[in-house]
Amino acid sequence: MPRLKIDVDYLVGALEALLSIDSPTGYTDHVVRHTTEELQRLGLEPRLTRRGAIRAVTRGEQREGARAIITHLDTLGAQVKLVKDSGRLEVTPIGHWSARFAEGARATIYTEGGSYRGTILPLKASGHTFNDEIDEQPVGWHHVELRIDAMTRSKADTLGLGIDIGNFVAIDPQPEFLDNGFINSRHLDDKAGVAIALAAIEALGREEAELPLDIHWLFTIGEEVGIGAASIVTPNIASMVTIDNGTTAPGQNSSEFGVTVAMADQSGPFDYHLTHKLVELCREHDIRYQKDIFRFYRSDSASALEAGHDVRTALLTFGVDASHGYERIHVHALRSVAELVTAYVTSPLEIQRDVREVSDLEGFTEQPMEEAEQPDISLSSNGLDN
Repeated sequence: MPRLKIDVDYLVGALEALLSIDSPTGYTDHVVRHTTEELQRLGLEPRLTRRGAIRAVTRGEQREGARAIITHLDTLGAQVKLVKDSGRLEVTPIGHWSARFAEGARATIYTEGGSYRGTILPLKASGHTFNDEIDEQPVGWHHVELRIDAMTRSKADTLGLGIDIGNFVAIDPQPEFLDNGFINSRHLDDKAGVAIALAAIEALGREEAELPLDIHWLFTIGEEVGIGAASIVTPNIASMVTIDNGTTAPGQNSSEFGVTVAMADQSGPFDYHLTHKLVELCREHDIRYQKDIFRFYRSDSASALEAGHDVRTALLTFGVDASHGYERIHVHALRSVAELVTAYVTSPLEIQRDVREVSDLEGFTEQPMEEAEQPDISLSSNGLDN
């Protein structure tokens, strides 16, 4: 079928709404409720696991051999590690991110009795006091602290506010949506991916697209700590495409425009046949794309395989500059990934044996092994006989 039109205004609006909800790993109830209600509004019947991962199914012609599209709702954040004698807080990161990007961040501390605002600062933060020592101090989580915007000058004062060890700290995203399509914000990983999935669902429903297989839309809540898809994949899912961020940085081939198809990450290569199919769909539907390999990166695909799920996995990414820091993306990549997702879920099943978990050799896939044809170049034609 022709490439489906993605409602970019809906996609951007969905992203803006998601960014307005704090959701560091472990404190995701509110974003789960929001996403569940939006899936219901789009006509699906989502189901939640005990802890809040979401599964919503769009029915196709066939149950077995189903396809899954997976994103994650949790973001980076922090927790209170220690209440200092000064009343300020030592924090420890949730997920892997540098304290370099925490310095100067505005944050919310969530307690049992209510939330407080504050700022993460280096231990030496006053230029009028420390002068050059500010630039000479080390970077690291032991060298920053959280200043609370409340009347507290001692450990007892802070504990009296109900702030204690283990409280969750959410970092302000500070989103900015520019008219030229660029979006700057923290936590675009992976709230932009969630918005892409929602926009794909909206397009499929609006166009009343026919699906050859059931599509499981999965939204996990622990990806940033490595356990996202460990327990949400069901046995009838044969292939799983993760939507997450790609890293636009020196030495990488990712881009803030088009789809970046990941060929491998630190956990190893992605499925040959599924990845090849996605690339072919880009070519068929004239969707801009590039390929990349990520060295210090893992996604929901890795946690699913490590949990023992026998599924084909692939990773589609939207290029992010300064990933896990002050991130930037472009709407072009978000739309492109959504277009590819709709092309994929409406495409025919090619590996028929995937409808069964185990079968014999008949119909098993075959990767090319033959020698490539090369042009016949005579020695005299390029001067090699001289």
